[in-house]
Amino acid sequence: METTVHTQPAGLGMLASAMEGQTPVEFRAEPAWFHDAWLLAPVGYFLLARDTTILQMNVVGADQLGLERTNPERAAFRQFVAPRFHDDFDGLLQHAAGSAEPVACNLQLQRPHHPPGFPVTLRASADPGGQAIRVVLEPAEGKLEALERSEERFRRIVHNAEEGIWEIDAAARTSFVNPKMARMLGYSIEEMLEQPLVAFMDGEGRALLERNIARRRQGVAERHEFKFIRKDGAELWATLASNPIFDQDGGYRGALALVSDITASRASAELVWQQANFDALTALPNRHMFQDRLAQEIRKARRAGQQLALLFIDLDGFKAVNDTLGHEHGDALLVEAARRISACVRATDTVARLGGDEFIVLLSGLARAEGVDRIVQGMLNLLNRPFALGPAQPSISASIGIALFPDDAAEPDGLLRQADQAMYAAKHGGRNRYSYFTPDLQQAAQARRQVAQELRAALAREQLELHYQPIVNLKTGKVERAEALLRWRHPQRGLLAPAEFLPHAEAGGLMIEIGDWVFRQAARQARQWQDELGAGFQVSINQSPAQLRGDTALYVGWLQHASRLGLAPRSMLIEIAEGVLLDTGNPGSERLRELREMGVQVALDNFGTGYSSLSHLKHFGIDVLKLDHSFIRHLANDSGDLAMCEALIVMAHKLGLRVVAEGVETAAQSGLLAMAGCDFAQGYVYAGALPAAEMAVLARRGVSLLH
Repeated sequence: METTVHTQPAGLGMLASAMEGQTPVEFRAEPAWFHDAWLLAPVGYFLLARDTTILQMNVVGADQLGLERTNPERAAFRQFVAPRFHDDFDGLLQHAAGSAEPVACNLQLQRPHHPPGFPVTLRASADPGGQAIRVVLEPAEGKLEALERSEERFRRIVHNAEEGIWEIDAAARTSFVNPKMARMLGYSIEEMLEQPLVAFMDGEGRALLERNIARRRQGVAERHEFKFIRKDGAELWATLASNPIFDQDGGYRGALALVSDITASRASAELVWQQANFDALTALPNRHMFQDRLAQEIRKARRAGQQLALLFIDLDGFKAVNDTLGHEHGDALLVEAARRISACVRATDTVARLGGDEFIVLLSGLARAEGVDRIVQGMLNLLNRPFALGPAQPSISASIGIALFPDDAAEPDGLLRQADQAMYAAKHGGRNRYSYFTPDLQQAAQARRQVAQELRAALAREQLELHYQPIVNLKTGKVERAEALLRWRHPQRGLLAPAEFLPHAEAGGLMIEIGDWVFRQAARQARQWQDELGAGFQVSINQSPAQLRGDTALYVGWLQHASRLGLAPRSMLIEIAEGVLLDTGNPGSERLRELREMGVQVALDNFGTGYSSLSHLKHFGIDVLKLDHSFIRHLANDSGDLAMCEALIVMAHKLGLRVVAEGVETAAQSGLLAMAGCDFAQGYVYAGALPAAEMAVLARRGVSLLH
């Protein structure tokens, strides 16, 4: 440490030399943060008001006058000028105020109660704003000795400074640090010397440093906040005010930086920001943050022509829980309610707590409003489950109001008001329900809810049934497979096809429950047909993306059910649409892998209508391709479709897949598909969807080959 005390860094020496006998360029055309450059200068530097009150001074200047650098007493510089030199001093300031060039004069200063005075040279120039005067103070007699004393004092100040001082060379390697800088980063001075500046920064800091190399080489002083990495791995946030250093020929030699530790203040600012924007109890965005996000999402939706849904949620019965069990349990219920609400939406949606027991959800990027029903019904179902609060298991419900952008309101405040009104309509309607703001949408939602309620009852009353469409082996004419198709035998409306009720089932959150019923029913039927028709008989069922969102436990239950029946998992075939393969972020793709690992086979339905690629077929382990009926429709008179079918069949066989052609309606189509090498076919030319008993009769008889 002793050697560093007596070693002056090259950059500091150049800075002193630059001030010897001349006014630096920065003195006339300085940036707003000039104070950082002059703070460490080995000569006195002052910024004076018109009445000579000292507005700013550097470390050496404060020492020369015996003042605190912040000048809390608002001392005037003129009071330090010996009285017989007042006229000279006043004339200096008058000339400086009217001149574009610095002016100088020799006079004597004196410190109160410290006679005698001491001769100095003052160099004064007008501040660019015209409201202040800059003054540089240099000793006038014994200049070399005075400068040496000044530089010795300067070295002492640098090494005892409470701010870090860091000098880098032209290659951005460390050429000098003071003890404070080394302590800030937890290194010794020797460990830091010759190390590149970026060695102490994270990736973001390195990028910022690289972007500003050209500016430093051009002589631009800069001020940035950087995150440094201490020796122990901890983060150090610091303000780094840097000034470039040039040699006498104008060559860039490096930079000198003043470094201030702002870790504590930054953490405090982040805490203030967190408290201002997030709810302390649930960690959800608060009203302030939510309003900001709502405004942003509305602007994005307006540009993209999309819809938004705003859900205003009020917990029913929360006050009773809070009053009965106490605030601690009430807070725990709110935290759990926030978790349950968040579990029902995507990561890109926003859930916020407005205060008390009120929450709000913003659903962005909606393709159609009907999808909101499923989400809201899921929230109601989750919130209606008992809350585990120690020994107590209270139950609450929720009233949810829904407003849509742009249909109900085009601005944030209006959308919030409409959702709030819709929430009160739900509460007045009996609670544990949701309501749309728009009467027409509300009426449609009520109709969907009614169908969903009837469908839920239909499950319990065994009104659902499966019909089966035969899948024919094109080489033998045997019915070796069947596709299970859901039907609802409605007591008033008769037998309903899936298109008439499944959209309502999805909106009502019933798809997983229905899918479970379908699998178990189809598995029992497969077991029966294998006993009657042969061990290889296979039954396929359709699975929508909504059904594939079920927990893994659901599919484990399927496997256990098949095992109890003595049914091999490969006896069941799951048919999916191409969209499931494309949405890799959807849990459905993970569920698909789990089913494959269980031994259940997978078919890609309606192949050729979407955008799935060969990589998808390999990645997901597809077993069967089902050619869409659009390829089959014109086979008899369109050689292009036939060529396409042949190419797809050859490709599938090369990948080890079997091919089923859907929508076969004529003998000609059946014959062409057989000649093209297609494995199986299904369509009205053989039979439509049949009850299980009729399907069994057809399978025992077989079909005559139509080619």
